[in-house]
Amino acid sequence: MAAQLNPSLAACPGCLATPREAVEDAPVATRLALSLPSIHCQACISTVERGLNAVPGVTSARVNLTLKRAMIEATPDMRATDLIPVLEGLGFEAYELDLAVLSSTQNDKAGRDLLMRLAVAGFASMNVMLLSVSIWAGAADATRDMFHWISAVITLPAIAFSAQPFFKSAWSALRVRRLNMDVPIVLALVLALVTSLWETSLSGEHAYFDAALTLTFFLLAGRYLDYRTRAVARSAAEELAALEVPRAIRLGDGVESEVAVGELAIGDLILVRPGGRMPVDGTVVSGQSELDRSLLTGETLPVFAEPGLVISAGEVNLTGPLTIRASAVGKDTSLHRMADLVAIAESGRSRYTSLADNAAKLYAPGVHILSAFSFVGWYLYTWDLRTALNIAAAVLIITCPCALGLAVPAVTTAASGRLFRKGMLIKDATALERLAQVDTVVFDKTGTLTAGTPQLINLDDVPQADLRIALALAEASAHPLSRSLAQAAREAGVAPAEVTDIHEVPGYGAEGQFRGAPVRLGRAAWVGAPPSILTTAWLDTGDGNPKGFQFTDALRPGATEAVQALLGAGKQVLLVSGDTRRVVESLASRLGITNWVGEALPEDKVARIKALSDQGHKVLMVGDGLNDTAALVAAHVSISPASALDAARVASDIVLLGQDLTPIAEACDVAQRATKRIRENFRLATLYNVIAVPLAVAGLATPLIAALAMSTSSITVSLNALRLR
Repeated sequence: MAAQLNPSLAACPGCLATPREAVEDAPVATRLALSLPSIHCQACISTVERGLNAVPGVTSARVNLTLKRAMIEATPDMRATDLIPVLEGLGFEAYELDLAVLSSTQNDKAGRDLLMRLAVAGFASMNVMLLSVSIWAGAADATRDMFHWISAVITLPAIAFSAQPFFKSAWSALRVRRLNMDVPIVLALVLALVTSLWETSLSGEHAYFDAALTLTFFLLAGRYLDYRTRAVARSAAEELAALEVPRAIRLGDGVESEVAVGELAIGDLILVRPGGRMPVDGTVVSGQSELDRSLLTGETLPVFAEPGLVISAGEVNLTGPLTIRASAVGKDTSLHRMADLVAIAESGRSRYTSLADNAAKLYAPGVHILSAFSFVGWYLYTWDLRTALNIAAAVLIITCPCALGLAVPAVTTAASGRLFRKGMLIKDATALERLAQVDTVVFDKTGTLTAGTPQLINLDDVPQADLRIALALAEASAHPLSRSLAQAAREAGVAPAEVTDIHEVPGYGAEGQFRGAPVRLGRAAWVGAPPSILTTAWLDTGDGNPKGFQFTDALRPGATEAVQALLGAGKQVLLVSGDTRRVVESLASRLGITNWVGEALPEDKVARIKALSDQGHKVLMVGDGLNDTAALVAAHVSISPASALDAARVASDIVLLGQDLTPIAEACDVAQRATKRIRENFRLATLYNVIAVPLAVAGLATPLIAALAMSTSSITVSLNALRLR
């Protein structure tokens, strides 16, 4: 007899060795998410994962290159702000993301769903086609009827499952009293199934089960190809919301308490430590530091922060702790208003009508009217409802827009493949159509036309002894100019001097002791140096003669060539940046751009693009920062570098995978040629209908002819699209 099981026994051997109290008291791991906009290869993934896994308290770290995001499992006391300096030390930008906001964007199943429906339609159509071949070979009477009934049993559930995207799309169009390309598709499928079932029940010779399944398979293949040409489109507004700081340190009666940002109120005092982002809009009450505003405004250099300075949510505190008094929280912050701008612009872009939909407005009514006339004509001629319905169904099936349905995705796939080899990834289904219409190109500056990082330009002009002192001070600072100086000096083989007692003075620079004398590296006013036209960090060694380290923002590879190629193609080129007017004017002059705007806020960029659109211009926006996100969505079409922040990359239609900007001009040319091929495909589909429709109306379109005609038209359209490659 089997032994009676004791329900108190542990279910696994490992649990037997662990006291129950230890299991119950084990801390629950914390899940953290970090945005990593600067990673681009497998080596980056390995470096980040090794670096994170080496941090005490981190149990696991996994990096997703597609989303440019790291997911970390850690002990409950671990915070994302503890890990960001680690990644910055490895050379990677990092920003905390709110998992609660992101949860709604990680469950996209559209690709797998389409692939599953395509597989079902393909498998069913192969089996039904085998049965149809037997009928075409001469099977008759009971054998033919049996094959027809077997085909019906296979086809009905297969169509009900596989053709759901077309049914839903057609219903959504009919519900608002309009037509799209899916309406004639659904009508053809339904009429083919009804007619085939009727014919089968009456022992008729012809049934269109195979044609209905083949049509579904070809159209699903086109839709899946279209889906694969672009990345999963996540909402840029949600990505922006996820970048908002989820927690903050509130000060009350001299006590620090970490609270959710949603619990903050206007007037609260908030402590922001070095490396943290501002959770609210407000004013600096105490402390001195520097703020990195590049992601929000495009300003290249950090801004000096002191009591009285107005700050915005999303700005990064660099060097010293700051106490902020909140003036706007939650939905009233500038970062949230930017997300609202993106959402509004997204809804505006969604009104763009694709070439396929425009064709459907003309094609669908014509097909329906022709089928109706065929039914009426044959019924009046024969007074046979069965014959009239069969011919009307044949007209709908043979004129069903299979070629039209493939016209756009076939070309888009070919063009996207060509551009991908050139370093550009097409994300949006209608991006190529919109890019072909562009006559005006608007560029952001920092991180787009330029590398976004300062570059030391007078290294050889500084005495070696001074350079060694500067390197020692620079390596103790988090300022972007200090980091650039340290990197350039190290690459030149310079060793740091023995400077002692080094510490950073928030908002000013770094100072220390060298051979008993104070030395400083930082702002001009701090070291007693004169102001400079160029971006400069000053070194004071106590000799009364400060040495200047001059920096410039290096151009991206291909920036000059891209601008000149666009101007040569007759397009208007504008430079709109949040950086200072002097810096923007200098860059515009270097690139030959005569139309430029400096000190532009995110709202100003959107307003400029809308003004151009109102004048009838089709605008291409190229940008990479948070301050560009709303403008990217407001433009007719947009491009972001792969190094852009997640929110900007998600908002754009096209992602530039490499550093070189040269492919932008070629993309415009390929887009124009792709649109030409799409129109050629529409004409080929029309020519096919001119030949096939008389056969159907004359009652000569058997199921075999319908299947062959659809296959021929689809292959012809695909071959024409391949000419783009």
